[in-house]
Amino acid sequence: MDETSKARDELDRLGRSLRRQLVALITDLTVRVHLRRLSLDEPKVADRREPLRYHYATVYQGNRPKTATAADTASRAAFLLRAAGWDVTASQEDDDGRLWTVIDAHRDGNGIRILTSDDTPAVAFRAQTPALALCPPQPVQQPEPVRTPETVTPGHVLCYEGEASASVPDEVVAGGCLAAPTEGADAGNAPPRKSDPSAGARVS
Repeated sequence: MDETSKARDELDRLGRSLRRQLVALITDLTVRVHLRRLSLDEPKVADRREPLRYHYATVYQGNRPKTATAADTASRAAFLLRAAGWDVTASQEDDDGRLWTVIDAHRDGNGIRILTSDDTPAVAFRAQTPALALCPPQPVQQPEPVRTPETVTPGHVLCYEGEASASVPDEVVAGGCLAAPTEGADAGNAPPRKSDPSAGARVS
Protein backbone atom coordinates (compact mmCIF):
# COMPACT_ATOMS: atom_id res chain seq x y z
CA MET A 1 0.00 0.00 0.00
CA ASP A 2 1.45 3.38 -1.02
CA GLU A 3 1.61 6.47 1.20
CA THR A 4 -1.40 8.08 -0.47
CA SER A 5 -3.60 5.04 0.19
CA LYS A 6 -2.44 4.82 3.80
CA ALA A 7 -3.20 8.48 4.43
CA ARG A 8 -6.68 8.21 2.88
CA ASP A 9 -7.45 5.05 4.86
CA GLU A 10 -6.45 6.78 8.10
CA LEU A 11 -8.53 9.85 7.27
CA ASP A 12 -11.54 7.69 6.43
CA ARG A 13 -11.12 5.77 9.69
CA LEU A 14 -11.12 9.03 11.66
CA GLY A 15 -14.15 10.22 9.71
CA ARG A 16 -16.13 7.07 10.48
CA SER A 17 -15.22 7.30 14.16
CA LEU A 18 -16.29 10.94 14.27
CA ARG A 19 -19.60 10.18 12.58
CA ARG A 20 -20.41 7.34 14.99
CA GLN A 21 -19.83 9.59 17.98
CA LEU A 22 -21.85 12.44 16.51
CA VAL A 23 -24.79 10.17 15.72
CA ALA A 24 -24.79 8.91 19.31
CA LEU A 25 -24.70 12.46 20.70
CA ILE A 26 -27.31 13.92 18.36
CA THR A 27 -29.83 11.11 18.87
CA ASP A 28 -29.39 11.32 22.66
CA LEU A 29 -29.40 15.10 23.12
CA THR A 30 -31.87 16.37 20.49
CA VAL A 31 -35.33 15.68 19.09
CA ARG A 32 -36.55 15.38 15.48
CA VAL A 33 -33.15 14.15 14.30
CA HIS A 34 -32.11 14.58 10.64
CA LEU A 35 -28.82 12.73 10.24
CA ARG A 36 -28.59 13.49 6.52
CA ARG A 37 -27.48 16.98 7.52
CA LEU A 38 -24.18 15.67 8.87
CA SER A 39 -22.42 15.92 5.48
CA LEU A 40 -19.54 13.60 6.36
CA ASP A 41 -19.52 11.62 3.12
CA GLU A 42 -16.35 13.06 1.59
CA PRO A 43 -13.33 14.90 2.99
CA LYS A 44 -12.95 18.61 2.30
CA VAL A 45 -9.87 20.75 1.70
CA ALA A 46 -8.72 22.18 5.03
CA ASP A 47 -5.45 23.81 3.92
CA ARG A 48 -4.69 24.78 0.33
CA ARG A 49 -0.96 25.19 0.85
CA GLU A 50 1.14 22.45 -0.75
CA PRO A 51 0.72 19.66 -0.03
CA LEU A 52 -3.06 20.01 0.18
CA ARG A 53 -4.52 18.85 3.49
CA TYR A 54 -7.99 17.34 3.85
CA HIS A 55 -10.35 16.68 6.73
CA TYR A 56 -13.88 15.59 7.46
CA ALA A 57 -15.84 18.46 9.00
CA THR A 58 -19.49 19.20 9.67
CA VAL A 59 -21.92 21.35 11.63
CA TYR A 60 -25.34 20.28 12.86
CA GLN A 61 -28.06 22.05 14.79
CA GLY A 62 -30.97 20.44 16.57
CA ASN A 63 -33.26 21.23 19.48
CA ARG A 64 -33.12 19.75 22.94
CA PRO A 65 -36.27 18.30 24.51
CA LYS A 66 -38.54 20.83 26.21
CA THR A 67 -37.93 19.13 29.54
CA ALA A 68 -34.13 19.55 29.34
CA THR A 69 -32.26 22.70 30.35
CA ALA A 70 -29.02 23.90 28.81
CA ALA A 71 -27.16 22.70 31.91
CA ASP A 72 -28.79 19.27 31.65
CA THR A 73 -27.80 19.01 27.98
CA ALA A 74 -24.20 20.08 28.60
CA SER A 75 -23.84 17.70 31.53
CA ARG A 76 -25.25 14.79 29.54
CA ALA A 77 -22.98 15.54 26.58
CA ALA A 78 -19.90 15.62 28.80
CA PHE A 79 -20.90 12.33 30.42
CA LEU A 80 -21.41 10.56 27.09
CA LEU A 81 -18.11 11.81 25.69
CA ARG A 82 -16.05 10.91 28.76
CA ALA A 83 -17.65 7.45 28.81
CA ALA A 84 -16.46 7.01 25.20
CA GLY A 85 -12.87 7.95 26.08
CA TRP A 86 -12.83 11.60 25.00
CA ASP A 87 -10.95 14.36 26.83
CA VAL A 88 -13.65 16.86 27.79
CA THR A 89 -13.59 20.47 28.99
CA ALA A 90 -16.55 22.76 29.77
CA SER A 91 -16.63 26.53 29.54
CA GLN A 92 -18.98 29.45 28.94
CA GLU A 93 -18.91 31.99 26.13
CA ASP A 94 -20.82 35.25 25.72
CA ASP A 95 -22.03 35.99 22.20
CA ASP A 96 -23.72 39.41 21.99
CA GLY A 97 -25.31 38.96 25.36
CA ARG A 98 -26.29 35.33 24.87
CA LEU A 99 -24.46 33.01 27.25
CA TRP A 100 -23.50 29.62 25.83
CA THR A 101 -22.35 26.57 27.72
CA VAL A 102 -19.63 24.97 25.60
CA ILE A 103 -18.40 21.39 25.69
CA ASP A 104 -15.10 20.73 23.88
CA ALA A 105 -13.92 17.15 23.38
CA HIS A 106 -10.86 15.63 21.71
CA ARG A 107 -9.78 12.07 20.91
CA ASP A 108 -7.29 10.72 18.35
CA GLY A 109 -7.01 14.17 16.80
CA ASN A 110 -10.79 14.44 16.27
CA GLY A 111 -12.60 17.38 17.81
CA ILE A 112 -16.23 17.93 18.80
CA ARG A 113 -17.74 21.16 20.14
CA ILE A 114 -21.29 21.36 21.53
CA LEU A 115 -23.00 24.65 22.37
CA THR A 116 -26.24 25.08 24.30
CA SER A 117 -27.94 28.06 25.96
CA ASP A 118 -30.92 28.81 28.18
CA ASP A 119 -31.83 31.58 25.74
CA THR A 120 -32.65 29.12 22.94
CA PRO A 121 -33.63 25.46 22.65
CA ALA A 122 -31.01 25.01 19.90
CA VAL A 123 -28.07 22.69 20.42
CA ALA A 124 -25.19 23.25 17.99
CA PHE A 125 -22.62 20.60 17.08
CA ARG A 126 -19.32 21.27 15.30
CA ALA A 127 -16.91 18.47 14.53
CA GLN A 128 -13.85 17.75 12.47
CA THR A 129 -11.02 15.29 12.00
CA PRO A 130 -7.37 16.36 11.88
CA ALA A 131 -6.20 17.67 8.50
CA LEU A 132 -4.03 15.16 6.64
CA ALA A 133 -2.02 15.40 3.44
CA LEU A 134 -3.23 12.66 1.11
CA CYS A 135 -0.29 12.97 -1.29
CA PRO A 136 3.42 13.47 -0.54
CA PRO A 137 4.81 16.90 -1.43
CA GLN A 138 5.91 17.17 -5.02
CA PRO A 139 9.61 17.96 -5.54
CA VAL A 140 10.35 21.29 -7.15
CA GLN A 141 11.43 20.73 -10.74
CA GLN A 142 14.21 23.03 -11.89
CA PRO A 143 13.90 24.04 -15.54
CA GLU A 144 16.47 22.73 -17.94
CA PRO A 145 19.04 25.40 -18.91
CA VAL A 146 18.49 26.95 -22.30
CA ARG A 147 22.24 27.00 -22.90
CA THR A 148 24.84 24.41 -21.93
CA PRO A 149 28.55 24.18 -22.70
CA GLU A 150 27.63 21.94 -25.60
CA THR A 151 25.05 24.35 -27.09
CA VAL A 152 26.61 27.73 -26.31
CA THR A 153 26.54 30.18 -29.24
CA PRO A 154 29.96 30.49 -30.89
CA GLY A 155 31.67 33.68 -29.75
CA HIS A 156 30.01 33.61 -26.30
CA VAL A 157 30.86 32.03 -22.97
CA LEU A 158 28.59 30.83 -20.18
CA CYS A 159 28.49 32.71 -16.89
CA TYR A 160 26.22 32.66 -13.82
CA GLU A 161 23.11 34.79 -14.07
CA GLY A 162 23.79 38.34 -12.94
CA GLU A 163 27.53 38.18 -13.45
CA ALA A 164 27.54 39.94 -16.80
CA SER A 165 27.72 43.73 -16.71
CA ALA A 166 24.70 45.66 -17.90
CA SER A 167 26.89 47.30 -20.52
CA VAL A 168 27.82 43.97 -22.05
CA PRO A 169 25.26 42.40 -24.39
CA ASP A 170 23.92 39.30 -22.72
CA GLU A 171 21.25 36.71 -23.22
CA VAL A 172 19.70 35.71 -19.92
CA VAL A 173 18.89 32.03 -19.68
CA ALA A 174 17.59 29.70 -16.99
CA GLY A 175 20.40 29.29 -14.50
CA GLY A 176 22.86 31.50 -16.37
CA CYS A 177 23.54 34.01 -19.11
CA LEU A 178 25.63 34.37 -22.20
CA ALA A 179 28.21 37.15 -22.07
CA ALA A 180 29.48 38.45 -25.39
CA PRO A 181 33.24 39.01 -25.74
CA THR A 182 34.76 42.37 -26.64
CA GLU A 183 35.30 43.05 -30.30
CA GLY A 184 38.32 41.33 -31.76
CA ALA A 185 38.80 38.84 -28.95
CA ASP A 186 38.89 35.19 -29.81
CA ALA A 187 36.22 34.30 -27.27
CA GLY A 188 35.75 30.81 -28.59
CA ASN A 189 39.24 29.81 -27.38
CA ALA A 190 40.33 32.46 -24.90
CA PRO A 191 39.82 31.67 -21.16
CA PRO A 192 37.62 34.02 -19.09
CA ARG A 193 39.36 37.19 -17.89
CA LYS A 194 38.62 39.54 -15.02
CA SER A 195 36.85 42.85 -15.55
CA ASP A 196 38.86 45.73 -16.93
CA PRO A 197 37.60 48.86 -15.08
CA SER A 198 39.17 51.19 -17.63
CA ALA A 199 37.19 49.60 -20.43
CA GLY A 200 33.83 50.40 -18.84
CA ALA A 201 32.55 46.86 -19.38
CA ARG A 202 33.22 43.35 -18.19
CA VAL A 203 35.24 41.22 -20.57
CA SER A 204 34.49 37.52 -20.55
